[in-house]
Parts: sequence; structure tokens; C-alpha cells
Amino acid sequence: LVRVIFSEADKRKVELTTKPDTVDLLISSLKDVIQINYDFSLQFKDINFDNELDQNLKIIPVLSLVPIPQSTSSEELSNTPSQADTDILSNSSEERKRQWPEVFDMYIPKFSVNVEYRLRQANLLHLRDGTHLIPSKELKHDILERLAETIYALKAYPTNAEFEAVASALVRAHPCLKEQGSVSGWSGWKNSLKFKMGNYRTKMRQQGHRDVTVKGGKHGKQSSCGDPPNKRIKKPKRGEVNYLPDYPDGQDDSSLEDARQLMVDEMKKKTPNGALIKQKMDLTFALRRNEVVKDKPAITQICQRWPALFTEHQVSL
Repeated sequence: LVRVIFSEADKRKVELTTKPDTVDLLISSLKDVIQINYDFSLQFKDINFDNELDQNLKIIPVLSLVPIPQSTSSEELSNTPSQADTDILSNSSEERKRQWPEVFDMYIPKFSVNVEYRLRQANLLHLRDGTHLIPSKELKHDILERLAETIYALKAYPTNAEFEAVASALVRAHPCLKEQGSVSGWSGWKNSLKFKMGNYRTKMRQQGHRDVTVKGGKHGKQSSCGDPPNKRIKKPKRGEVNYLPDYPDGQDDSSLEDARQLMVDEMKKKTPNGALIKQKMDLTFALRRNEVVKDKPAITQICQRWPALFTEHQVSL
């Protein structure tokens, strides 16, 4: 059962006889039933956001889950670190930044209720007669702020090509935002996103986020913490998505150092507990990156402080 909105005064319910396997088939079936030949957007009620409408629609196949029997022997768990490692993921691992997606369309965020409503109405007008929305200063600010949050969750310093990917995905998701007089239709959005990300990094730096704080004093007379400038600190490269992450919630230098020492003691045993090593390595990831970036220790010192880092499992991650 699908709800079709032609306008605010014309809303209909359409029942499909078969369930389509893909979004394209769903669109094709709807066009045949309601007898239209122009493009339209699909939305669904997202249960994760109080059933508000969302445009990022995809059909996910159902997967069959096969249970794997687990051994109850603690000795076996200690002797099979690779199996135990797949079952444990600490909070620090989950909080690390994700890889930049090949296609950004599915990452265009859901905006506030007011912004979503205004965009939805503008998209309907654009679909009907090709009208382009000229966003107000307030509306544009809200859109850019939400996009900056989404981008920062992936990468603090996007490349020019990545800014282009976000801007083009935005106008594909909301065609009413396409810029008239622009060859691409989104070059102005790309430039606005660049300025917004600079302001957003400044805000994150003031809040103490390490991945941007470390560069705060690179070019200035002193850093945001009052330390002298460090011009040797480099900008994160493309693959360094976890260049200098924040500490996990509730953790500080002291607690992470205790976890590191516990891991070192475990590595001295004849048969270290692989599950415990994996857990502590995930937990102390931010501390380890902080030492490597700021202190620049020698390899011998790293070997002494982080012996588990050179195990086969950690090297192959």
C-alpha cells in the first residue's frame, strides 16, 4: 500500500498487486498504476526518527542468520584469539570515523522538520513546473550546518572532489536546490560547504576535538591550548580517517594508560588472551595515535609500550 501525493489537496492510496524487488521496479510499477510519465521522489516513514518521512530509500534483502556454536572453555578462548576477536568491538572502535563512501547519495542527512517540509514543497513545485528554490539565509544555514555534521563524521578535511560529491548528491536528493546559471548546478553549494566546514572545524576545535585541535597551532603564533606552534604536524592524508580521534566517552589519559599496562602484562604470558588483547587495543587506539602524532616515538619505544601492535592479527587489520 503506497500513499501518492500529487499536491496538498490531492493525496491517494495505491495498492500494488506484487512486491517489487528493487526501487526502480517500484517506480516503474507506480508509473503504470497511476499513469504518469514524469519522475517523482519516494519517501518512507523512518521508525528510527519517530516515523518522519525520509527520502533515502533502498530495498534490503532478508538475510538468513546461521547460529555458530560457542565454546564454553576459557582455555580454548585463550588459545583461539582470532575467533574471539571477531566477537568483541569496543565503544572506541564504533566511534571511529567511517570510510568515505563511493557514492554520497545515501548519506544526505535528514534535516529538521521545518526544513524537510519546505524542501518537500519546493521539490513538488519543481517536479510540476520546474521552479527552482532560492533558499533564504536561514534555510541555507540549516542545510549547510547539517551537511557539515555529516561530513565531519566521515572526515574532518575533505578533498575538493569529495566536496563536489556532497554538493551533487544534495541537488539530486532535492532537485529544487539546483542552481540556475551554473553548468553543474551545484558549484555554489560546493563553495559554501567549504566555508562551512572551515567554520565547523573551528567550532569542534574550541570544543577540544583532537582531530582538529592538533592542527590549531600549526600556522598561528600559538595553539588553542597556549602551546607554541608545531609546524611539523602534517595534514591527514586520504587514508588517515582516524588520524587523531577523541578519547572514548568516560576515558582519560590515566584510565587508558591503565588499560595499556594491563595489555602489556597480558602479552608477557605464555598464552595471552586474544579477546582481552583485542579489546584493550581497540580501547586505547586514541591514546596510541596521540603518542605517535605528538611525541613521534622511535620504533623501539613503540615496541616496548605497544607489544601487541606487532602481533600477526594487529598487523593484518
